[in-house]
Amino acid sequence: MNLFESVGQCLLLCVPDEKASVTRSTFQAWRAGTVSLIRGGVPEPVGDPGRPERPRLVTPKNLHRRSLHTPEGHAALIHAIVHIEFNAVNLALDAVYRFRDMPDAYYDDWLRIANEEAHHFQLMRDHLHSLGYAYGDFDAHNGLWEMAQKTAHDPLVRMALVPRVLEARGLDVTPGIMKKLADHGDHGAVAVLEIIFRDEIGHVEIGTHWFRYLCGQRNMEPDATFRGLFEQYMGASGKKGRLHRSAREAAGFSENELNYLEGTGEV
Repeated sequence: MNLFESVGQCLLLCVPDEKASVTRSTFQAWRAGTVSLIRGGVPEPVGDPGRPERPRLVTPKNLHRRSLHTPEGHAALIHAIVHIEFNAVNLALDAVYRFRDMPDAYYDDWLRIANEEAHHFQLMRDHLHSLGYAYGDFDAHNGLWEMAQKTAHDPLVRMALVPRVLEARGLDVTPGIMKKLADHGDHGAVAVLEIIFRDEIGHVEIGTHWFRYLCGQRNMEPDATFRGLFEQYMGASGKKGRLHRSAREAAGFSENELNYLEGTGEV
């Protein structure tokens, strides 16, 4: 089967466990050379990826309070991470499906990311089960996929804003979440988040690589291009603040970019 057909079918699967399993088998088939890459063609529009009926999608302000002081609040926090990882699978699949004139290495990178995100989803979903809850038991929001729709027209914009803004925020906040969970005694969640944090540095770095590759193809200066896209698309929601600088440096951010994002300098 053509890679784009295979990934497109996977993207539309609604059952989370099935999507995760088929994503991982698609990556294995790609690596084994049993999936062909035929460039070109116009992808069918993907308004929304396949997802289960639950969780119900609401605005962020209407989400359940994620306090570790109650079992339900604890589970709500873990559920939020499960939801992020499920969306990350769809985002990685869409990065393959949507953009059809990239080098082979691009598809290898994003299929590997999809495989790792599916693994993250399965690990954190299993931990949620150990707390007595299931994916879908709490409401969630759709912010990650909304950005995928806004950036569907251009891989450069996608690479700038999904891995390097939305996913990179996870690099900033995950260590703090891990400390809270450790203090609460949830060492199982911490062990999973250690895997996620390690892998996500690599995912953001891949976004950086392909963003800069596309800037080079178009004779665009990367730092200035990133700042322009950040200000155009993020607006008030792109509020700058303290970063996990060492993680972001490992993910390929320049000193100028980090100073800009922290509000201490200009790109």
